[in-house]
Amino acid sequence: MDIIPTQQDVLDLLRNTGALREGHFEYPNGLHANEYLQVALAMRHYQDARALSVGLARKLRANSEIRAIVPELSIVAPATGGLPVAYGVCEAMQARQVYWAEREDNEPLRFRSFLEVDPGEKILLVDDILRTGTKVSELKKLVEASGAEVVGLAVMIYQPTPRTVNFGDLPFYYLCKLDAIYAQDAASCELCRRGVPLTKVSEV
Repeated sequence: MDIIPTQQDVLDLLRNTGALREGHFEYPNGLHANEYLQVALAMRHYQDARALSVGLARKLRANSEIRAIVPELSIVAPATGGLPVAYGVCEAMQARQVYWAEREDNEPLRFRSFLEVDPGEKILLVDDILRTGTKVSELKKLVEASGAEVVGLAVMIYQPTPRTVNFGDLPFYYLCKLDAIYAQDAASCELCRRGVPLTKVSEV
């Protein structure tokens, strides 16, 4: 695998670990798709997790503006999927520290007790996957409400849907982009019409 994994390197790793699956899937928001990714399955083994984390960190360091602020850069991730990525990237980049936010029941995201970003702090948002982007968008608002500055967004995998949030000019980094075929609902789904067995998945 290259120092920064290629798209094909990452796809091979995802398939070999069972993280990327093809079939007929229904997401909680009603979207139907021909593939499903669970990044946690690709992060189970140390060497795979390290290859992905280091690859993403090197992609970030290739940006001169990010590289210049690494000693003062903190990483914020949503629990729980984003945490292994955040710690791996933080170690590989030698960034300052990691914060995380979590949700209880249907409450808004909040920082863990005794964790609080400082006003003016440089923050990199990190997660395992960007699909709809709703959680990361909420996380961004939480960080900015604390007076910190979000300088970028980095994810292992970018798998956009027809409902993905637009983050505007925010610098965005990812190792691999997946172009799934989506249908808005069962009525417009070709896989449903063909009678392909459906699997309901829990992650948006």
